[in-house]
Amino acid sequence: MIRFIRPEDIPVQYGGLSRPSDLNNGPPKPASEFTVKGGEKVNIQIEGIEAGATITWDIVVGGWDLEYSAEFVPNAEGSYTIAVEKARKISPSEEAIHNSFTSREAGKMVLSVDNTVSRRKKVAAYRYIVRKSTLV
Repeated sequence: MIRFIRPEDIPVQYGGLSRPSDLNNGPPKPASEFTVKGGEKVNIQIEGIEAGATITWDIVVGGWDLEYSAEFVPNAEGSYTIAVEKARKISPSEEAIHNSFTSREAGKMVLSVDNTVSRRKKVAAYRYIVRKSTLV
């Protein structure tokens, strides 16, 4: 379906990114599409996240049946990478992943889609929004 209709316009129960609560925040944020080749792992890096900011993301892969994980990598040397979502196998019947994370320090979010055990290409889409902290 993603080939013909933008992922942000397809409800999650049909393999898209649209959730009823999205309309509360204005028009849906556009999604970025990408392909995960068979035998490939794709890391999506979302840079420039400030301390105290909250990042919210959605990601969906057509047919899933691969591994997904998310981690926050702080900019400061000596800081530890935080596993926001441990690597887990996603079944073909699962809906889009929707999650958020509030950072304590500046850094980047890395979303990983691992298709190394398959030979089949997968079409995927993601979107995110970063809300800066209002505390000064």
